[in-house]
Amino acid sequence: MGLFREFRVPLVGFLLLVLVGGFIYGEVYEAVRGSTVPLIDRPYIILQLMILEAPETVPPEGALVVFWYIMPVGFVLLAGLGAADFLTLVFNRDDNRNPWAEALALTYRNHVIVFGAGHVGQRVIRDLVEMDLDVVAIDNSPSAAAKKRLGEMGVPIIRGDGRLPETLEKARLSRAMAFVACTGKDQANMEAIMKVRHSNPQIRIVSRMWDRQFAAQLEKFLDVDSVLSSADLAAPAFAGAAIGVDITQTLEIEGVAYSTMRLTVAQGSFLAGSTVGYLQTEHEMDIVLVNSAGIAAVQPSRDLEVKVGDSVVFFARHDRALEVLSLNMGRRSSPESRADAQKRSGAERRSGSERRSGAERRHGAQQRRGGQGTSDREWTGPERRSGPERRSGPGRRSSPERRSDTT
Repeated sequence: MGLFREFRVPLVGFLLLVLVGGFIYGEVYEAVRGSTVPLIDRPYIILQLMILEAPETVPPEGALVVFWYIMPVGFVLLAGLGAADFLTLVFNRDDNRNPWAEALALTYRNHVIVFGAGHVGQRVIRDLVEMDLDVVAIDNSPSAAAKKRLGEMGVPIIRGDGRLPETLEKARLSRAMAFVACTGKDQANMEAIMKVRHSNPQIRIVSRMWDRQFAAQLEKFLDVDSVLSSADLAAPAFAGAAIGVDITQTLEIEGVAYSTMRLTVAQGSFLAGSTVGYLQTEHEMDIVLVNSAGIAAVQPSRDLEVKVGDSVVFFARHDRALEVLSLNMGRRSSPESRADAQKRSGAERRSGSERRSGAERRHGAQQRRGGQGTSDREWTGPERRSGPERRSGPGRRSSPERRSDTT
């Protein structure tokens, strides 16, 4: 429909000239010659007259001669209008709209729509493009730098308000697989999400949000699959940089938060002298990389011994990762601080049955409407063993003993 809107005058004119002109030609032909021209042949005769390939020599009847001269002129006029529209589409950069981008977006399917082409939006788009995904950007007034960067990446920008249905239609919302709202205004993001969810109930929605209370309402009432806060995402990186470690974004699974951390093994750390297998088994951490003397071992052997000065990358529950960091620095990890970290990580905030993704909530609602039940298959993540179940052999030291060794 986008291309049709841009070239509607020449296209409609061409159809009328061929169909209506052909019908009139047949009626005139029958009136002056007494023979009938089949309806199916009339448009074809008009096409022949347009390109100067007449089916016969110039007829003596004046009523028919008119068609011999009018049809080529009409074809030239329509072709000129079409060429003018095309040149305007390609070279008119001062227009508030971007018809060429709209026409390109119409060819996309299973793409991602990003609402907001600011600094955050551009980085999101860049990562999506690097994942080899088709992306359409929406921005009411993109900067010259944004247009240049996205143009270099081959990403079309729909200039308009992403909260309006007609703008979302230009971005091919009905065929998109995901919508990302990442403007710097919570209100604009929320209004856009409401329109998107109403227009496409099945699409995956991710939103940037400053107000965490606002974010919880979005997830609950609008079935938003993920609401992310720039402050929450940046906080672990800033905290880690302050003490010389790298902490990745927290990953929440069934209400429990997990993190990946890189740290350097300190002198006197409980990590030093232990094997990878022992640490993974006894300290509930999955070591994915050990860099020793400039040699990085990815998925290291369980028999590899960790030494002072080694760089270790591990994956663990967020509260456990913070506890490992504290112990490695030689600080005490009190029960109160562990409980507080566990609470912040989400372990006590929500159980797996209380928190589900937007897609799961929509799927459950469809099942209830259809009266069909399916067995729940949920992964609740690594199971943390309780005190009595945890091993207490000679290789396992209690928390007080470990704390006393490191202080």
